[in-house]
Amino acid sequence: MPRRRRTHVTILIANLPAERDRRVIRECLTLEQAGYEVTVIAPRGEPGLRVLPSSRSTRLKPYPVKVYGAGVLSFAVEFGWSFGCVAVRLLGELLRGRAHAVQVCNPPDVYWPLALLFRALGRPWVFDHHDLCPEVYATRAAGRPNPLMSRLLVLLERLTLRTASAVVVTNESFRDNAVRRGVSPDRVTVVRNGPAAAEIGDPGGPGAPPDRPHRIVYLGVLGRQDNVEAAVLAAELLARRRGRAGWRLTIAGDGEMMPALTKLVADRGLADLVEFTGWLDGPAVDTLLRSATVAIQPDAPTRMNHLSTMAKTVEYIGRGVPVVAADLVETRRTAGAAAVYVPTGAPEEFAVVLDQLLADPARRERMRVVGLLRFAEQLSWEQQAGAYRSVWQTLLGAPAGLPG
Repeated sequence: MPRRRRTHVTILIANLPAERDRRVIRECLTLEQAGYEVTVIAPRGEPGLRVLPSSRSTRLKPYPVKVYGAGVLSFAVEFGWSFGCVAVRLLGELLRGRAHAVQVCNPPDVYWPLALLFRALGRPWVFDHHDLCPEVYATRAAGRPNPLMSRLLVLLERLTLRTASAVVVTNESFRDNAVRRGVSPDRVTVVRNGPAAAEIGDPGGPGAPPDRPHRIVYLGVLGRQDNVEAAVLAAELLARRRGRAGWRLTIAGDGEMMPALTKLVADRGLADLVEFTGWLDGPAVDTLLRSATVAIQPDAPTRMNHLSTMAKTVEYIGRGVPVVAADLVETRRTAGAAAVYVPTGAPEEFAVVLDQLLADPARRERMRVVGLLRFAEQLSWEQQAGAYRSVWQTLLGAPAGLPG
């Protein structure tokens, strides 16, 4: 008797190569462990890469990115190109007898026509809500968003949410947003961002060894909305408070603001205090954070940031690294007493608190213990994977060839 083909899930990404999206990597590994086959359609990253690193068999179907958006028109061209590339590859998967179900990750919120097609074919379509696109636009527009563009983005978000068979969100604020947009609460599942415990080395006692300077770390995307320049300016002010010896700021990541940030460091004469590592893979992130004394989360208190859970926050506290952050709703829900909160995210505020923490090892130790406990009991991927897996088992049942 011929063996039945295993149930196949296709995941769509438009804003990152698959090997750089740690949330998607964890989702792919969870689906593999549950018995599903997985393919990811995403922008091309590392040349020639056809299997997702660290996975057993997750196939990559990359597409080239010809345009990178900087303004409204160029963003429209970029995402129009991505939509066409994704649609062609997804239909190819369908014709090959795969894509029994699809997960789409935003931004952008433009794939709802494909959702209608797959729903009409009786195939589940899951929306994994990474970013609130209307709020991202408002933040990038520096408080002067075009009203027509804002309404269009809200409409696209509503269509993306309501055409999905199920919605996966990163926190309760995103869940409330989905319900306000008309999604039934029983179709929305919270699956938080965060590393798996297996990704983390021994977290016992992060901080610089006695013979090395303290390390302040920023980890993440260097986008306009991430306010990383506040961390650089805080380093300049911290040097005035405690001198230039015995500490460094390490900025790990990449993004559109990298040229401006490196210029800011050079113009301010901070090259001896601020270093850039570029984008790091999972093991390199773990090595960096296990050497950190304090982590900084400079995201400003915008509406988008209040409602968003920053993946870097969980990466920090998962290693027991004390966090300094602006006082944001979801950051406080995530980190609790493992972070110190400043009112506005101004460089002056960060400099004062960083100075206090570097001088107070006992306080850092208390925050470390709180962070590790929150991670183990609430935030690790092991605590989230069950909810993610149950979404697919509800939609698809047990994978073909496996017992129910």
